[in-house]
Amino acid sequence: MSSKPAPRGRAARLARLIPAGRARAARTPFVLLVVLLLGGGLLGLLVLNSALSEGSFELDDIQRRTKSLTDEEQALQRDIDAYSAPDALQRRARELGMVPGGDPAFLGPDGSVKGVPSAAPRSAALTGPRAPEALTAAPSTAPATPSGAPTSTPATPAATTPAPGGTLRSAPTTPTPGR
Repeated sequence: MSSKPAPRGRAARLARLIPAGRARAARTPFVLLVVLLLGGGLLGLLVLNSALSEGSFELDDIQRRTKSLTDEEQALQRDIDAYSAPDALQRRARELGMVPGGDPAFLGPDGSVKGVPSAAPRSAALTGPRAPEALTAAPSTAPATPSGAPTSTPATPAATTPAPGGTLRSAPTTPTPGR
């Protein structure tokens, strides 16, 4: 009936260990499990790859924006350097009508004056352009000299008055009500 001879000896013992009827049925769940694991792995790799690509695009945008902001910062720093250069400061001060001051004097803690104060030279004050506020102000009502030009009196600070001997002393002040 069967054309196969029955195994003998060692082959018979091994044949008893492996069941013959259930071999195909046991393979089907294993194959499905392997296919599901491979499919899940591929889907996971696809999601991971998309997230990395999106992060790469965001990184490029941020780097581009950082470069443009760095360029803008450098341009602003160049402007600051140009405005704070000594010659630019001197030019703008002259445009505002400022002149270099005279020799300074310093007050010591005991009230003594160190140095000899002097006013700015009048020629520097008259040759520079006037301040923008002075150009838009109403004409002066100061008395005119015989040549028709208004006279200007140098202003002295109200808080100090010169005393004999070149020292400065404070002018008397009136108390403010309520203090």
